[in-house]
This record gives sequence, C-alpha cells and structure tokens, in this order.
Amino acid sequence: MKTSKISYLVIALGLIGTLVSCNKDKTDAPVDTPTAQRAGIYVLNEGQFPSGAGTLTYYDYTSKVLSADIFASANSRSLGTTGNDAKIYGAKMYITVDGSGTVEVVNAKTAKSIKTLSFLNGTTSLHPRSLAFYKANAFVTIYDGTVAVIDTASLTVSKYITVGRNPEQMGVSNGKLYVANSGGLSSPNVDKTVSVIDLATLTVIKTITVGDNPYAISVDSYGDVFVNAYGVYLVSNASLTIINSTTDVVTSKTDFGPGPFSISGDNAYYLSTSYSTGSAVTQVLTYNVKTKTSGTTNFITDGTNFTAAYALAADDLTGEIFVTDAKNYSSNGTIYAFDKAGKKEYSLTTGVDPGKVVFVNK
Repeated sequence: MKTSKISYLVIALGLIGTLVSCNKDKTDAPVDTPTAQRAGIYVLNEGQFPSGAGTLTYYDYTSKVLSADIFASANSRSLGTTGNDAKIYGAKMYITVDGSGTVEVVNAKTAKSIKTLSFLNGTTSLHPRSLAFYKANAFVTIYDGTVAVIDTASLTVSKYITVGRNPEQMGVSNGKLYVANSGGLSSPNVDKTVSVIDLATLTVIKTITVGDNPYAISVDSYGDVFVNAYGVYLVSNASLTIINSTTDVVTSKTDFGPGPFSISGDNAYYLSTSYSTGSAVTQVLTYNVKTKTSGTTNFITDGTNFTAAYALAADDLTGEIFVTDAKNYSSNGTIYAFDKAGKKEYSLTTGVDPGKVVFVNK
C-alpha cells in the first residue's frame, strides 16, 4: 500500500494495498488449500517514509510468541528500505523492498534468506513494487515500466515485459496477468491503463483503459477483475473499473473512493475513511462481487476505532479480518484481528507503517 502508501497520498495530492512442503517450485500449488491450517501471520512493515528500514513481524499462533523483526533475527541484517509487498508461493516467501531495489526470497517458515535479487540502475532503485505468481513464474512490477519474470526454480530473471508507466498491483485470471499502470510519479499526467499479459506466451495482448492512476487489482472466482484507481486531485474522481477476463471488456466503471479490495468468497472488504466529523473515521465496508453491490454497514461491530487505518486482509480459511493501524507513521503500529462477527479478538504491536499481512500455513 513503496515508494509507500504515504507517497501515494503525495502523488495523488491528498486523495483517497501455498505453503506446500514440496521444494520443486515448478509444481507449486496456490498458498491456500481447504484443509490447510494456519501457523501464524507475517506483517510487512514499510518503515518510516522515505528512508526508514522495513521490518517483518511474525506472530506464531501456537506459541503465541510475537517476533518484532524475524527477518533481522534470521539473517543478522536488515530487510532494507521500504518493504512494499510480500506473498508466499510454494515453500518460499517473496518480499519486494522498494527503496533498496531488491526482492528478498526467504524460507516461508523461518524467514531465512535464500536469495536476494537486485533491481538497480547503478546504485539507484528501480522500485520493485508488487508480486503475482503463475505456475513456474513469479512476476514483479518495476517502476521503469516493466514486469520482471522470475523463474521460481532457479530464482533468476528470465524476461522483462514492457507495460505502462509505474506499474503497481497485478492479478491473474483466465490464464492472463492484469497489470495496473499508474503513472503516479507523473501526476497529474498519470497513466490510466491495464496491460493484459498472456501467461502462455508472456506477451502483452491488450491494453485496457480504466480510471486515472490505477493502483490495485483484485480478482474474484467469477472471472471478474476489479481495478481501483486514485483519480487525480481536482481533475477526476477515484474509481472502480470491472473487467470481464473472458472477453477483456470493461463491464462497468463507477466513482468509488475506497479501496483496495481484499476478496474472500463473495465479499470484498475495504477501508472507507471519512472526515465529516473533523477527524478521520474509518469503517470496514463490504462489496458483493457477485451482485456488484456495496454494503453500507460497518463490519466492525464492537466500536473499535483506528488512528490511521493502513491495510486490510481477509483470511479465507478462518473468516477473520485483519486491519493494520499506522498510528503516526513514525512509531510502531498495531494489527487488529476481528472474528466473523466483526468483534476484536486481539491486537498486536507491529513495526512502523504495517502495510501487508501474509498468512502462513502449517
């Protein structure tokens, strides 16, 4: 949610983010399976923008032990500057470290580094941003306008695919990779496209126009691709574009301020912040991806408030919803766990600017 979620606010001028035991990643399955049980959760903390060190918090469900920075403990070094995205695929976790220009590949159970891939121009970061996976490949958006293709067995870059400007999040549907091209670093002259990559040929087969400054992509089980866009301050509104991944045709585009989505079943959960009372009030709202309708009732039912709600993740396996709070963006944050009824189960201390939650299977 990097150059950082904070930098997005600057760019947008103030407008409103399988574990398997097999070591042969060529046959990796998705991270979640119906019979899997969670071992715990990772929280990737960006660190204070623009040059703060990213950290990786881990909470073990069995021992109830919270590790403030398991990456540093496991590797005797820091993760790097500005952790942006983290996902588990197979037995490995991939972490993009935007400010340092690296992708860390670690053991998903121990956070022990396996390999560090660099994306630099000399000593300057090319800003690796977001991750997606398909079969034998990991995909990383790079702010130079490319998607890097990483072979998950050799952990080497096999190809760079040219897309739009400052690409952000990606989603996989119907054998295709959808890439949000933000152009956010050139605001107000932003990009407003999604590149469609055929995953069989690793080539761009179509470019789709969406809202201004798209940044988030979510995919549901019905084959729809949801694209959240920031818009441009005083020029265009934040929006939600829906693409049918069978036809690659836009089926709807509407003004839609909040986002991005975390989809679990038919519900997409998202953070909605209003300032009508003079201070920020954040709710967790739902959007039904099957009926394409928005809920208006706060999912949080116990009155829990957030100082600076920062990221959200829905756990398909447990039905829990996790919300991170960045507090003042310069000191340690908090992650809250809510049950299916929207009641707080517990909260944990994270690092600075907790921007990504990753579920770990046993």
